Amino acid sequence: MLSIAFQTNKPLRDYGPLAQQAEAYGFDGVTVYNDLLYQPAWLPLLEMARHTNRVRLGPAAVNPFTCHPINIAGNIALLDEASNGRAYLGIARGAWLDFVGLNPPQPIAALREAIACVRHLLQQAKEPLPGRHFPLAGGDSLRWTIHRPDVPVLLGTWGARTIAACRDQVDEIKLGGSANPAVVDWLRAIIDRATIGIALGAVTVVAEDGQAARDLARREVALYLPVVAELDPTVSLDPELVAGLKTAVQTYDFPRAASYISDDLLARFAFAGTPDDIIAQTDAIFAAGADRVEFGTPHGLSAQAGLELLGKKVLPYVTRPAAKA
Repeated sequence: MLSIAFQTNKPLRDYGPLAQQAEAYGFDGVTVYNDLLYQPAWLPLLEMARHTNRVRLGPAAVNPFTCHPINIAGNIALLDEASNGRAYLGIARGAWLDFVGLNPPQPIAALREAIACVRHLLQQAKEPLPGRHFPLAGGDSLRWTIHRPDVPVLLGTWGARTIAACRDQVDEIKLGGSANPAVVDWLRAIIDRATIGIALGAVTVVAEDGQAARDLARREVALYLPVVAELDPTVSLDPELVAGLKTAVQTYDFPRAASYISDDLLARFAFAGTPDDIIAQTDAIFAAGADRVEFGTPHGLSAQAGLELLGKKVLPYVTRPAAKA
């Protein structure tokens, strides 16, 4: 599967036509980010549902600490109804929670409980659901007709312990910020379940001028590379490079930060270059065993140009894996 992801920084009226365009190009799914301090994903997704007929739609990802599972369940149920059963739920611990003074205790246990709570609510089960973080007293359930009680759940994480705790509750696991084929085998071994899909997604910049695309991607990637690179067990970085990169990012010196990122390093953490470059990167990830690749913002030197190149000059030429039985 090939999907495309949009940041929630646009006028509400723009989301429907964007999803409609992505569907017309042939993308399998459209994801909306739910990053802190941007617009919540739900209304943009509802607009997308109104303007599309085929693509899978979902947030990647919501967290149960700023949005309680009862609200997550209600919102995903509405999106699934609006899209006639095309919704999926992306859930993760969440980033930048310290901005709002949140430091969740036992976040892995809480995340597992949150997923169980959402599933319990969507199934309209009236039995009590015990738990330390997100219990339900029982005796009642969501009070309207739920379109689908088994909305697919995606877990966004790099954590082996998180995967082990939650893998029986999820349908797909996504490594955010990765375009690295080498990490697929590592993730599959941790998941240890062939039925769970693997998705990789990262910053994407495609342009006919491959050097200009890579230069922009370096600046986009610099902000999160120090964090993600330390999570990828297949990558070993020079400590001096990491220190220099972190210092540059902390002082908002993004040109300097970008100078630390070689083409080879960039290719592991972003899709960047000409359409042929993006095709080769994507094919390599699918050949390694991934089930889905997601092209993240900003898409191109301009958002519209990037979307058009991805739709017309990349997507038709990628060798997609066969669908799982």
